[in-house]
Amino acid sequence: MVDLAPIKTLGWLGVIRLGLIQAALGAIIILTTSTLNRVMVVELGLAAALPGALVGWHYAVQLSRPRWGFGADQGGARAPWIMGGMVVLALGAIGASGATLLLADQLALGIAVSILAFFLIGVGVGASGTNLLALLASRTEPSRKAAAAAIVWIMMIVGFVLTAGIGGSLLDPFSLNRLILVTAGVCAVALCVTALALWGLETGQTAAPANSAGPRSASPAFQTVLKEVWSEPQARRFTIFVFVSMLAYSAQDLILEPFAGLIHDYTPGESTQLAGLQNAGTLLGMIVTAIIGTTIGKSRAGFMRLWTVAGCVASALALGALAVGALVGASWNIQLNVFGLGLANGAFAVAAIGSMMTLASAGEPSREGIKMGLWGASQAIAFGVGGFIGAASIDITRQLLAETGTAFALVFGTEGALFLVAALLAARVGATNQDDRKLPAFPTGDMLPAD
Repeated sequence: MVDLAPIKTLGWLGVIRLGLIQAALGAIIILTTSTLNRVMVVELGLAAALPGALVGWHYAVQLSRPRWGFGADQGGARAPWIMGGMVVLALGAIGASGATLLLADQLALGIAVSILAFFLIGVGVGASGTNLLALLASRTEPSRKAAAAAIVWIMMIVGFVLTAGIGGSLLDPFSLNRLILVTAGVCAVALCVTALALWGLETGQTAAPANSAGPRSASPAFQTVLKEVWSEPQARRFTIFVFVSMLAYSAQDLILEPFAGLIHDYTPGESTQLAGLQNAGTLLGMIVTAIIGTTIGKSRAGFMRLWTVAGCVASALALGALAVGALVGASWNIQLNVFGLGLANGAFAVAAIGSMMTLASAGEPSREGIKMGLWGASQAIAFGVGGFIGAASIDITRQLLAETGTAFALVFGTEGALFLVAALLAARVGATNQDDRKLPAFPTGDMLPAD
């Protein structure tokens, strides 16, 4: 029998502290996935396939997420894993920026160093991100999960914005040496923020490790625990839901701006502003969902499930509208359409993450990390595959079809259909049957304490 020490839940300050870590994580990620991508293609004149392959490689490495979550589950403390992951991530980011010097003069060596650096980035993101979410899931009151998810994700986006603005200004006048210095500076700040945010966060509230049943108790093998988690119908269904929904979510990323340029004659600056409008809608969707989730949601059974399904359906409708807009042409109100897509995506994302946090805490104790790792790995695969499929689908359909608008309409329509499939899967996660009687349904208001 596993004995757990008394667990103290996180207050809002604790949630904000975890949000600061997520912002630090986002600050490093934006440099490695966006800035370095542009430098390799524009300043170094390399094929876009190289940074694309490196980003895909870092997603593939994140298949290790369940292992990092399992390690923290067994040890009982997550702060060391979060801090350690951030250190590895920082080393990878500095290594990736340093590799640009080699790519300029010694291409083969530069690629080899980049592969190693992006491996470290994948490991760092997996170890720190998985255990941050697991800590949030295990220490947040059920009634606060939607708001906590929104706060953490909004702060990550803030990290994106601040790094893009401040870091971007520090990069000019650009040089590869300056890129390394700025990257090192951002990483140093991120590590300091992480260390301060983690200081004392788990003191007096850490669960006993999973193998603390007695002096002769042996830790279960990782493969054994992973099979046990996968055998839980709800966890398995949610994993599939995460993959399908994130596939639909990510497949639109790389084609919206080309769509605006090819169909609506947007300039590069205008299409960038359009992406900003979508992000504004996403933020608003997150905020509205968080507010509703902490007021109406905790008194309504099935709120989180309903909101997740509604967000998927709304995203499907917005993508369907874009498909219509692709056929109509320049007269279509693309700005309103894209803002609506962002709004629906934000609502879906927060509800799904809030549900994920609640479901992670259900069932056997000390399994939050491996569950979050399993779902994080599913998300990473979907993101790595989704962007490529979305871009490749446009290339293929434009070759096969005479009209570019028809090609975009077909791709957007397919992505919308994926969101409808995700909505059906989300509803199915809440279903109960003979095999599920010992498992909680998809996070609902019934699981929330009465105030």
